[in-house]
Amino acid sequence: MLARLAQKQQLKQLSSKRMFSSSRQAFSGHDGGIYSNLPFKVKDRKIPYAVPHFAFFSMFHSIFVSCC
Repeated sequence: MLARLAQKQQLKQLSSKRMFSSSRQAFSGHDGGIYSNLPFKVKDRKIPYAVPHFAFFSMFHSIFVSCC
């Protein structure tokens, strides 16, 4: 009875313990910083990002205005 109670208490302590070292090791390999989570390149581009951005939206705006 006491052994089962001690085992249950030990299991409860292990399950409630947070493991900070595993997440720190998993996330230590990437370059964190601004624009690191975007799927396209923003900095150090040959053509500035604003040019294709505004070209894309102005083209669809002109198509929308001409159709309506």
